[in-house]
Amino acid sequence: MNRKKNLRLTGAVALISAVAVTLAGCGGRDDSSGGARGGSAGITDSTVTLGITTPLSGPTAGPGTCTVAGIKAYFGAANAKGGVKFGDGKTRKVEIKALDDAYDPQKAKSNYDQLKGKVFAMTAGLGTPTNRAYREAAISDEVPQVLVMTGDPIFSDKGESPMQLGFVPTYINEGEAFGKLLAASGKEHSVAVLSQNDDYGQGYVEGFKKGIEGASNVKIVKELTYEATDTSVDAQITQLAGTKADVMFNAMSITPLAIASLQKAQQLNWKPSWFLPSNTSSPKAILEPGKATAFPGVYSVSFAKAPQSPAFAGDEDVKTFLSDLKQYGDYSDVPAFPHCMWSYMTGATLDQVFQKMTKPTREDFMKELRTVSAFSAPLMLEGTSVDTTVDGQPAVSTVQVQKYNGTGYATVQSFG
Repeated sequence: MNRKKNLRLTGAVALISAVAVTLAGCGGRDDSSGGARGGSAGITDSTVTLGITTPLSGPTAGPGTCTVAGIKAYFGAANAKGGVKFGDGKTRKVEIKALDDAYDPQKAKSNYDQLKGKVFAMTAGLGTPTNRAYREAAISDEVPQVLVMTGDPIFSDKGESPMQLGFVPTYINEGEAFGKLLAASGKEHSVAVLSQNDDYGQGYVEGFKKGIEGASNVKIVKELTYEATDTSVDAQITQLAGTKADVMFNAMSITPLAIASLQKAQQLNWKPSWFLPSNTSSPKAILEPGKATAFPGVYSVSFAKAPQSPAFAGDEDVKTFLSDLKQYGDYSDVPAFPHCMWSYMTGATLDQVFQKMTKPTREDFMKELRTVSAFSAPLMLEGTSVDTTVDGQPAVSTVQVQKYNGTGYATVQSFG
């Protein structure tokens, strides 16, 4: 996405953030602490307001911007039809207040503090450290922090996080899918690992090791880490290239570093197959500039239809999504990041919950949030669904392993 588009979307977000919200008359109050559970901050008889803190600037601005655009697209289309009919019989329009945290935990916490007394729930924000930054405060304030874009399993543990629920598969879910695919190949493989030195990277590696457990044909020959604040991983890639491993498992969340990793490996004439997380596997934003076709295979996982894939060019879900994204999300390009699709699905899932709510309270919202089962949200791949009923799992826990084909991804059943 170019700079002009980023500035235009950021301006649109600022306008949305300026919308004033009144409190419902049924026991509502302006409570700067966010209101008690069952309170009615951010909801009236005619509107419900959702808060988002996500990176709209910095190296993760591309996917962060998508988290706002996708949910704006879904609810913009719903609002144009009159709004969402809740289970209490009221029809409400959904408003979005989005603030930029630049993937900085301190900014995310500050954004939450600004929003908590004005919104009904926090949702869709991207990032593990940023979502973690206000998780405990949200629990204390009893403000829902739900369907957020982090694969950290703590957000899906009801005991640890009673006011939270993750949306995307956990890092362990994704890593395990990679490991199982490789183990099932029946061929000998050596694996080099580069992971982010935090819960994000550790979760992926844990899942991968779980997937290859007991498989005598797969051996991890070297493991290295990097910090999310690093500006280069050339040294790590050089060390890993020295192993001559035929598979590279790259548990990385930073877009520029993912591109640089692919480029550095080619400079060193090291061309293994690559496993990339769903977060950093965009064909347009990462694989094309990284010249990923130079490798024998680049694999990722997905649960969403990719609009840039020829396989979905005529798909009705995709056509509706792209139209809504342009008209209501202020996003005219075919998205380079999956987060646009994920947050559109988040909107559809929230819609399901709103339809079930018989009381305009956070307590009823959280109760109904955990009852969504086998929901095929728009854009979901066959074999995946939304299920919020399993404690310890996010709303989406099923994934399909896919292989890059030069333009998009195609689902695969075997490695090679």
